[in-house]
Amino acid sequence: MPQSRSLASPLDEASFTARARNHLDVIYGPRREEVLRRLMTLLSHRRGALPPRGPDDDAPLWSERDQWLIGYGDSLLNGDKPPLAVLHSFIEAHLPDTFSGVHVLPFFPWSSDDGFSVIHYREVDPALGDWSDIRRLAATGDLIVDLVLNHVSRESLWFVDYLSGSLPGRDYFIEMDPDTDLSAVVRPRSSPLLVPVPTRRGTRHLWATFSEDQIDLNFANPDVLLEFIGILLFYMEQGARVIRLDAIAFLWKEPGTPCIHLPQTHEVVRLLRAVVDHMAPGTLLLTETNVPHRENISYFGLQRLSGGGLEGPNEGLDRSSEEQQEMLATPDEAHLVYQFPLPPLLLHTLTSGEAGTLAGWLESLPELPPGCSYLNFTASHDGIGVRPLEGWLPSHEFDALLELMHRFGGFVSMRTDSQGRDIPYEINITWFEAMKGTRRGADPWQVERFLCSQHLMLALQGIPALYIHSLTASLNDLEGVERTGRLRAINRHRWQTPVLEELLDSRNTPTREVFLALKRRLAVRRQEPCFHPDARQRVIPTPPELLVLERGPLADGRRLLAIHNVTDRRQPLVLEALATPGWHDLMEDAPWAGGGAGEGNEEGTAETSLAPYRSLWLVAPGR
Repeated sequence: MPQSRSLASPLDEASFTARARNHLDVIYGPRREEVLRRLMTLLSHRRGALPPRGPDDDAPLWSERDQWLIGYGDSLLNGDKPPLAVLHSFIEAHLPDTFSGVHVLPFFPWSSDDGFSVIHYREVDPALGDWSDIRRLAATGDLIVDLVLNHVSRESLWFVDYLSGSLPGRDYFIEMDPDTDLSAVVRPRSSPLLVPVPTRRGTRHLWATFSEDQIDLNFANPDVLLEFIGILLFYMEQGARVIRLDAIAFLWKEPGTPCIHLPQTHEVVRLLRAVVDHMAPGTLLLTETNVPHRENISYFGLQRLSGGGLEGPNEGLDRSSEEQQEMLATPDEAHLVYQFPLPPLLLHTLTSGEAGTLAGWLESLPELPPGCSYLNFTASHDGIGVRPLEGWLPSHEFDALLELMHRFGGFVSMRTDSQGRDIPYEINITWFEAMKGTRRGADPWQVERFLCSQHLMLALQGIPALYIHSLTASLNDLEGVERTGRLRAINRHRWQTPVLEELLDSRNTPTREVFLALKRRLAVRRQEPCFHPDARQRVIPTPPELLVLERGPLADGRRLLAIHNVTDRRQPLVLEALATPGWHDLMEDAPWAGGGAGEGNEEGTAETSLAPYRSLWLVAPGR
């Protein structure tokens, strides 16, 4: 078995206090002792409310059995039944042993952005259900919950406080002189950064990174940080095992800087990590940072990663050499980061029929230390971010990809760069529709191409997560776009479960074919130790029409080859590794019948061919 990250002992109070003091020193300087006292009081009051540790808490925290489902609380509807209860019933009926956990996207009362403009953080939207529905989902597996901490809805009580000049919300937001030079700020949107707001004190301009309804919070005020630590603990009390830190990269603002990935932001993540390690070891932090890869993996908290040459975000801070060495050796921020470059690179691969670019990126990934892993995905509730393509695709390839997605019914959302220009930010399309064809146009290989994309993602090092609309082969919801006026609605369809059940029961529907094929592949995957998130990964050199990954070898010598034809043509399969007898086909659960040193093969090689978009998972047993 690979080395697993086992549950560490709880961070004792003395160690936690020392860590918290260091982090608060960076964040708040001379106010650190005041904030630390308030933090310790908060934690002492909440300690007894956390669920007790169970008998299996010393087991590894992730394994090959970990694979997560992503969906909104109302992705599935059925009459007047609470949608969260409908989701739970669907999982119990159709996916009882498929997923180890579920990410329920923001289920709180909200005013815009389908939940990411939160009104009340400690309430469940009554249109979805209540906390008993959330706890029921948590009881059946790992529950992933969003901590939306960069911004809040204008309809929140905090914002009402701000307008009236009342505590606590009076000081929760960032006022800015509209004449301030903010040209260096990195923007994820093309909307104005400052929003004029009428107050009793006259018009004030507030920082709003994402929209005029999502007003950024002022973490320079320690009251805000302590408020969110309380919210974090509350979610853990409700059974959350994984906390997703939404839009975390933009948390700290400082005019004259890019206002992304600032040192104080990383120290906030480090403090949150210390809190969960102290209060509920085993809780995982997942950061959501849709940025180029080197920036993304900085949220592991490492100063340098072998092979990646990453300089950490806190370079230049005044730390002793012993502290620096400890930081080099110990990841102290997120346990997991999203593999944001994967979806756009995989989209390029399967629409161009060339895996060389994807293979090059995979080969560039640094070896991660224990305690760090990736969350792999192809589709999510958001679009397919294209910022991670920076440096990987030449401009003509990038433009060809965007044009093709337009042809397949998708849209492209824009952001504003430092020169004030609108440039592409994400592609809005369902993943199934994105697999409709190649650059030559639509073709009959949509289902096979789609399944190849999922098989490849499932084979990668890390924990896989499947969006519910990938499981159901959902089409572009153009009616939703027209109804809401939001491009992201194209990939946020709400299924009526009777309609979905009919498609699943009917023969020869893409929904049934995809759903059953993925269930079979997921059932096989979670039984294979070579898919442990910590099992080593290596790209096997092949022609660009193929992508071949080796997972392992494990301590007993067991290894796996994941082989993918990324083209719409049958490809010869000539791999030296396959000359070794004894390969077992996981999907067929039988000895692999292909290859061998048979007639017509060169000695020392194995030759066969692979059908269009076919994937193989072949295992060589160990000792």
